[in-house]
Amino acid sequence: METVSTSAGPSDHHGHDGAPLPELPPRQVLDTAGDLLRALAAPVRIAIVLQLREAARCVHELVDVLDLPQPLVSQHLRILKSAGVVEGERSGREVLYRLVDHHLADIVVAAVVHSAEETP
Repeated sequence: METVSTSAGPSDHHGHDGAPLPELPPRQVLDTAGDLLRALAAPVRIAIVLQLREAARCVHELVDVLDLPQPLVSQHLRILKSAGVVEGERSGREVLYRLVDHHLADIVVAAVVHSAEETP
């Protein structure tokens, strides 16, 4: 598979600080990463991920803590599920949602912390 090049020319293989530029992953990996970041790029979905990093939750718990309508929370959960961020497990009449990978929560937390530092 082809990799994406970052060099400006054939002899430009160093960054501004003189360090060699890292090799980029194949385009398919970059596309998948972009899809994942787009799935996380909504305030409601960020809030859902922050809630799920603590524990698995069912929809009504997320509705209560986020103070949002159930159809809206369910819609955002569907987007996160289709992106592979969350998965649901049926428990009786309810579905418990949990993060598939906690590294994703680290990305969201880093973005939130960075944004809080930038806010006056």
